[in-house]
Amino acid sequence: MQPSSTRASVPAPDAHAATTPVDRPAGDDRHRPGGRDFRRANLALFAAGIATFVLLYSTQGLLPVLSDDLGLTPDQASWTASAATLGLALGLLPASALSDRYGRTAVMTASTLAASALALALPFAPDLTTLVALRVLQGAALAGLPATAMAYLAEEVHPSALASAMGLYVAGNSIGGMGGRLVSGWTAAALGWRWGLAASAALALLATLAFRLLIPAARHFTPAPVDARALARTVGRHLRNPLLLRLYALGLLFMAVFGAVYNTVGYRLIGAPFHLPESVAASIFVVYLVGTGTSAAAGRLCGRLGRRGALYAAIGVTAAGLLLSLAESLVCALLGLVLITAGFFAGHATASSAVGRTATEGRAQASALYLIAYYLGNSLGGTLGADAYHATGWPGAATVGLTAMTLAAAVTLYATHQAHTTRRAVADA
Repeated sequence: MQPSSTRASVPAPDAHAATTPVDRPAGDDRHRPGGRDFRRANLALFAAGIATFVLLYSTQGLLPVLSDDLGLTPDQASWTASAATLGLALGLLPASALSDRYGRTAVMTASTLAASALALALPFAPDLTTLVALRVLQGAALAGLPATAMAYLAEEVHPSALASAMGLYVAGNSIGGMGGRLVSGWTAAALGWRWGLAASAALALLATLAFRLLIPAARHFTPAPVDARALARTVGRHLRNPLLLRLYALGLLFMAVFGAVYNTVGYRLIGAPFHLPESVAASIFVVYLVGTGTSAAAGRLCGRLGRRGALYAAIGVTAAGLLLSLAESLVCALLGLVLITAGFFAGHATASSAVGRTATEGRAQASALYLIAYYLGNSLGGTLGADAYHATGWPGAATVGLTAMTLAAAVTLYATHQAHTTRRAVADA
């Protein structure tokens, strides 16, 4: 394990910092663009995101294959995906407390290794019940990385670069989500779902090794004892913060769309009117590359439009994609999925980076609460979307997503109203 602190290396100066002392105050050695450790931190968290999301969504790309082999309906098979995100949500707060005690890098490493070990057992699951139980445990094991990664970045990266660093981390999540679905889906189409899960485990182990080799030692982490009462007080303060509550709600609602769409899109593509082969349907997850780009660009979008402007844009793009996907045209269905994916990742990157800026203390817990809401949204949206798809087909799943985006727009409009009210009160004072 890396120690929680070590002698700091001096990052290479960037073009702006070299000429503006205000931009680099004495003693501020947090990672900035242009520095070697900034690049290493970004690459390490990128690899960790790949490992985490390869495992977290490894069954989503093979749900139709699972249904065929085990005789499951879409809503039954979807539990293999929802169970992992539910386990992750339950493990986030304990993992964040452990990261405060033992260090961010130690917890992230242990998390990905434990989840990869459980991944090796998944191919031997004899039935749905065993598979779902193992997926809950795997999700709980994975909790250490997402609960800690945002806190690590908030502590180690300069605030001026936090949005872009967070965007790159989320981009790694999107690559992992895509890779997990593609690798498992393609392998399952050729060799069966058990080999698909084994291939995902191997890919995750390689990404975990890359993370461990690249991650810079923490410079600004201070260990703290695990104190249940202090944890409860910190969580209570976060839950009384109106801005954080709105960000948590937005994370839940964006992820509800994502769960509803991606738990059912494979069934739609292999069914009428498209009738695509399962191997081709699994390839749809290459659309995740769109999420990689929009995540990395979220910081620039916030710079141009402001946080709420970026959220309005993300909501609008996601809703437009859902509406377009209703057409019984393969081109429209695919373009709609591109827009849904772009809007989701832009919204998630914007909201998650705002959590790190808003929380001035207990950042690991603030990030954990955001991710609890986020992954509960995945489980809720995935389950409701699969139920709706089983009952009424794709229009049912799309309706679940449109309902979530309507609620997200209402939350953002309320935030805009509150901001205007506050500005008027200050002006009148």
